[in-house]
Amino acid sequence: MKQITAIIKPFKLDDVRDALHDIGIHGMTVTEVKGYGRQKGHTEMYRGAEYVVDFLPKLKLEIAVAASTLDAAVEAIINAAQTGKIGDGKIFVTDIEQTIRIRTGETGEEAL
Repeated sequence: MKQITAIIKPFKLDDVRDALHDIGIHGMTVTEVKGYGRQKGHTEMYRGAEYVVDFLPKLKLEIAVAASTLDAAVEAIINAAQTGKIGDGKIFVTDIEQTIRIRTGETGEEAL
C-alpha cells in the first residue's frame, strides 16, 4: 500500500477529485495549507499599500492506494492538476505499513 501526498492549487481540487473517482479511488483527505517553492510568493496591493505574500494558499491531498493502482493515481493527479505554470505543486509517495478500518476491524488493502 502507498500514500500519495499531493500539494496542488486550490482551484484544481474538483478536477483532481473527478479524475481519481474515474479510476476508482473514492477517498481522500484534504487540508488547506500555505507554502512556497520556486514561486517565492508575490506582491499584492491592499488599500493602496503594497505588501508581500510569502506563503501561498495550497491544498494538501492525502490518498491511500493499493500499490497496483499507484501509477494510475499519480498520472490522474498530474493530468488533472497541471496548468503548465509555476506553482502547480508536488506529489510525494510513501509506503504504508498497515491500514485498519476502525468500524469493521478490516486490515490491509480491504481497509482502503
